[in-house]
Amino acid sequence: MHADNREKTSLAVLAVLVGGYVSGDPSTVVSGVAPLDIAGPDQISFLANPKYHGKLADCQAAAIIVHPDLEGSVSTPLLLVENPYLAFAKILTFFEVSPFIGQGILPGAHVHPDASVGKNITIEPGCVVGAGAVIGKGTHLHPNVVVSADVVIGDDCLIYANVSVREKTVIGNRVIIQPGAVIGADGYGFAPDGQSYYKIPQAGHVVIEDDVEIGACSCIDRGTLGVTRIARGTKIDNLVQVAHNVQVGEDTLLVSQAGIAGSTVIGKHCTFGGQSAVAGHIKVGDNVTLAGRGGIANNTDGNQTLAGAPSMPHREWLKATMTIPHLPEMRRELKQLKKQVDELKGQLLKDMD
Repeated sequence: MHADNREKTSLAVLAVLVGGYVSGDPSTVVSGVAPLDIAGPDQISFLANPKYHGKLADCQAAAIIVHPDLEGSVSTPLLLVENPYLAFAKILTFFEVSPFIGQGILPGAHVHPDASVGKNITIEPGCVVGAGAVIGKGTHLHPNVVVSADVVIGDDCLIYANVSVREKTVIGNRVIIQPGAVIGADGYGFAPDGQSYYKIPQAGHVVIEDDVEIGACSCIDRGTLGVTRIARGTKIDNLVQVAHNVQVGEDTLLVSQAGIAGSTVIGKHCTFGGQSAVAGHIKVGDNVTLAGRGGIANNTDGNQTLAGAPSMPHREWLKATMTIPHLPEMRRELKQLKKQVDELKGQLLKDMD
C-alpha cells in the first residue's frame, strides 16, 4: 500500500501494540515509519542506539520511539518502551505487512493430484508440487518454487521465488525461505575408490522447525542417514551452508557466508558471524558467539565469545591482533637480542679460558 493511502494511526493505538506508554499527546497520528534524519511530520521514528541521541533535537517526526530513560528529553511526543528496536519492528510490520489473502492455485502452477493443499493458500505460476506433498493452510509459494515428492510444509509459511525443497523435507509453521535457497540437496558424501570417488547415496532428510527464516541462496543439505535439523526460531542469513546431519539449536543466528560442516551439533542461542566456519563432527555448547571469519575446530563449551581461526576467547584475540602490526619490529629486536646473547656467551667462554 502506498504511504499516502495508509490509514493514520494514533500513538495510543501503537502504544497498546508494543506495550509502551505515551509522553505527550496520545492522539498524535502517524502513517508510517522513517529514520530520525529523514522522518516527516506524519511519521514515527525511533532511537535504539544511544550514539544517535544527538539527532533527537533535529528530528521532524510526529513522534519518536525511545527508552523510558529519555522521557522529557525533547518536546516531540514520545512512545516510551523498554525495547525501542523491537517496538520499531512491530510498528513497521503493522504499517507495511498486509494480511495474507490466499488466491488458490493459479494458472501455470502444477500440483500433483496426490498432493494435499490446505485452505487459504497461494501457489503461483511456475510452481511444481510433487506427489504426496502436503502444503499447510495460509502458505504462499511464489513463482517457480519446486516442492518435491513427500515434502511436508506447515501453516502460514512464505516461500519465495526459485526455492527448491527436495523430497521428504519437513518444514514447520511460519517458516520464511528467501529466493533461491535449496533445502534438502545431497550432502557432500563420497567414498574413496582408488584414484576416484564413489558417491554415497544421501538417504536422509531435512527438518526445519517452526519460526525459522532461511536467507537467499542458502543451502541446507539432507542427512546421509537420519536428519539435518534446524531448530525453532533459528535465523539463517544469505549464502549460508549447513552440511549433512548438522543439528542447529533453537534461536541460533547464522550470518552470511557462515559454514557448518557435517554432523556437527550447535547449541541453543548461538551466533556465528559472517564467513565464520565450524568443523565437522564436533559439538558447540549453548550461547556461543563466534566473530566474523572465526573458526571452531574442536568441541567447544557454551557461554563464551570467541574470535579468530583457530578460535580463542575474544579478549585474547583482541590482544593478539593488536600485536600483529608490531611483529616486524619485535623480530628485529629478537635478532638483536640473540646477537647480544651470542656475544656474551662468547665473551664468557673466553673469560673462562
